[in-house]
Amino acid sequence: MNYLWHILVMISIYAILAASLNLVTGYSGLLSLCHAAFYGIGAYVTTLLMMRAGFGFLPAMALGAALTALISLAIAIPSLRLRGDYFVLATLGFQVIIFGVLYNWVSLTQGPYGIPGIPIPVILGIPVDTVFRYALLSGALAVACLVMIRAVARSPFGRLLRAVRDDEIAAAALGKNVPRIKITVFALGAAFAAVPGALFAGYMRFIDPTSFTLAEAIFILSIVVIGGAGSLAGPVLGAAFMVLLPEALRFLQMPDAVAANMRQIIYGLLLVVLMRFRPQGFLGKYGFE
Repeated sequence: MNYLWHILVMISIYAILAASLNLVTGYSGLLSLCHAAFYGIGAYVTTLLMMRAGFGFLPAMALGAALTALISLAIAIPSLRLRGDYFVLATLGFQVIIFGVLYNWVSLTQGPYGIPGIPIPVILGIPVDTVFRYALLSGALAVACLVMIRAVARSPFGRLLRAVRDDEIAAAALGKNVPRIKITVFALGAAFAAVPGALFAGYMRFIDPTSFTLAEAIFILSIVVIGGAGSLAGPVLGAAFMVLLPEALRFLQMPDAVAANMRQIIYGLLLVVLMRFRPQGFLGKYGFE
């Protein structure tokens, strides 16, 4: 049963990541390649607050989300006036910068050596010390985050996001402050991405920069594209599909090296087929055309 609970933990983590990126990419039309950076910042800030400042898991996670939102302004404010490929390149640069900071600031992050021995979360005096309890915690946080993201998407602000995505010039002509809207949603997406970072750190009890690379950012974006951008259910379906796919390959009894390569081939084929025949993904309402 622990295996099934582990799968649920990973689906919960990636569902929050994909839903938070979907808020930026699917609802606002901003194609971002730095979501793994926010994921990593949330993991490291939560870990350092717990280990060096004695914070509990939930307060550390909340502060990590707030700090991640503030750091996101460093890329949002100068870059969100850019459009198309230029914005994508700006977020790509930010992702590389954050990875470099995590890898080289050894005195703070321990660099390539990573941080071991991360304390287990304790919620209301109950230690989350089994996989089952962690599945409950991650599932509860995933539901809470998805409900909040759903509320944002269905609010008047969410309608503004879709207006900016569909016709930015028309939204500006109606008197809407388009840069402010973009900056706000970018910070919101970053704050939500910090939550699974905290969950990942508490679950693995070890983090290092290799978990928050550009490849991870592309994987998160792939979940959104495959599940469906601009849809509330799409990222959840995409997360479940992309987490379960490599697990399904285990039952084919392939060698580990072959299974890893086959997984990458399948991911690539899925993206090619979807972009050709269904650019909006399984459940999406916005296509990357």
